[in-house]
Amino acid sequence: MPVLAYDGDCGFCQTSVDRIRAIAAPTLEAVPWQFLPAESTAPHLERLDREVLLLRGGMVLAGGADAVARYVGASPSRTYRVLAAVVRLPGIRACARVVYRWVSRNRHRLPGGTSACAVPPRGE
Repeated sequence: MPVLAYDGDCGFCQTSVDRIRAIAAPTLEAVPWQFLPAESTAPHLERLDREVLLLRGGMVLAGGADAVARYVGASPSRTYRVLAAVVRLPGIRACARVVYRWVSRNRHRLPGGTSACAVPPRGE
């Protein structure tokens, strides 16, 4: 079963996952990547610092906005499954990716964010 791996050190990320769980109740598990086996996360540490990843074993199935859409799409609620399907439509998907990247870069400035949420500059 795939798992949504997110940054457990980031308050904004934790709050976001908690809210999605509360309203959409996805059937997929979401786990801080720091609690996953190192063999599944080690090859993806740079990406995990910047985005959520949907992982199965050590393989990345989706990242960023695409991973969130798949996570929400695993809801038993038809409403959330439809919403996730809409987000995956080509034009909307491109917009969702842009918004996700902006949120990721600025998560330390958003409600629930702290300096631990800041994304390190590329190459660090």
